[in-house]
Amino acid sequence: MKILSAKQTKELDAYTISEEPIASIDLMERASEAFYKRFIEKFDISYTVLIFCGTGNNGGDGLAVARKIHQAGYELQTFVVGDIAKSSPDFKINLDRLNSQYAYKQINNIDEITFSNSNKTIIIDAFFGSGLNRKIEGLAAEIIEKINLSGIPIVSIDIASGLAADKHSEKGSIIKPKFTISFQMPKLAFFMPKNEAFVGDWETVDIGLSNKFIEKVETKNYFITNLDIKPINREKNSHKGTFGHALLIAGSEGMMGAAVLSAKACLRSGVGKVTVHSPKPGLDILQISIPEAIVSLSQNENHFAKNWKKPFLGTFDAIGIGPGIGTKNLEGFKNFLENIPQKPIVIDADAINMLGKNPDLLKLVPENSIFTPHPKEFRNLTGKVWRDDFEKLEILREFAVKNHFIVCLKGHNTAIALPNGNIYFNTTGNTGMATAGSGDVLTGIILGFLAQGYSPKQAAIQGVFEHGLAGDRASKARSERAMIASDILEWFR
Repeated sequence: MKILSAKQTKELDAYTISEEPIASIDLMERASEAFYKRFIEKFDISYTVLIFCGTGNNGGDGLAVARKIHQAGYELQTFVVGDIAKSSPDFKINLDRLNSQYAYKQINNIDEITFSNSNKTIIIDAFFGSGLNRKIEGLAAEIIEKINLSGIPIVSIDIASGLAADKHSEKGSIIKPKFTISFQMPKLAFFMPKNEAFVGDWETVDIGLSNKFIEKVETKNYFITNLDIKPINREKNSHKGTFGHALLIAGSEGMMGAAVLSAKACLRSGVGKVTVHSPKPGLDILQISIPEAIVSLSQNENHFAKNWKKPFLGTFDAIGIGPGIGTKNLEGFKNFLENIPQKPIVIDADAINMLGKNPDLLKLVPENSIFTPHPKEFRNLTGKVWRDDFEKLEILREFAVKNHFIVCLKGHNTAIALPNGNIYFNTTGNTGMATAGSGDVLTGIILGFLAQGYSPKQAAIQGVFEHGLAGDRASKARSERAMIASDILEWFR
């Protein structure tokens, strides 16, 4: 599913108005109706609703929503902030429509706004929309700060006022909603970690914008849905060889848990066989913890092997390296990279850190290999520090394109960058997954998908999505606070 820029969204509106055809005021009515229907599903008539409207088209949406909420019988107050004489044409039409049945209040001073302590009050934010390209100042800024401090839940129409849709937001007043109900599709800003407080829980409502335009418009940013999931057909006459043989190089003394979690996840993904290569101290742990796995022992007492043979590595359908291996066996890691077949591998954790310290080894990594770093590992890998999340995104895109790699930058909305510059944002997962071993599980799932014959792109996208989905199931069973990485495995389906 595509994520459009603010400019493209404006063009989409204009195209819909021209080609449907539909008047802009009627499109606004359609959008407000979609918002209203979702709003009343979330908040019944027992709530008191306070709507704050600016004088642009987002404010026009707010006025149309106010009219519908008033007609439904809610207790309602509607406030207008700004110079009505300079308002947009559609705002003026909706103001007249509202005023014919219900009186709004013009706010000229911050003291004119007071909030009750009722826990059955909801604020709807309709100050400014996605076209805002400046920080909010003056009376509107004062009101936003007062709203944020009120403790009353806020629902933003389309996007929180003050939040830039596709660039870093300047310091200033920004609404902090509990919910954002966005039109047609989410904004890029919704996926940036530092914007969490300015987005809340978001969802989209279909307002009938042109599918023809959406299909043809070019973008580099997407978000993943269950439509991207493609199960492998498991035919009746299949055998373990049908579903691939994966090699996982993982574990070291004191870090065998990473190998266990990753290997179990690989098996749970549906792969036919997993061989786990580990140092000698891991033998008993692996044989007892994962009897289904084959164990390949290193002759090194503390680390994985130093001498690899191409014929041995060539017998596997997919290879993954990194969970818990440590960073002291650089000689073995270099030798491994020099002998791997020229097909994509999965690289995680300590393997990423060794590449960060020895960037000259990147040229040995096959194209389309899948990296799974968290932000600190990614910083080590690139050697770059970013000023904000949008700059981090461009560094991610640049690294993937330059090196022809797939990079899954882990986080609440894990960003998956492809060699063509496209980035896919994950929409599953929760804070319960911020726990030791969660990343090892992800590596195992992606490795298993790759061994079964998924393309590197599909293995990465589907692996991240299903990993998060398992985490969501686990959080319902255990709670986000009580979750551990093993729970993600338990709820992987």
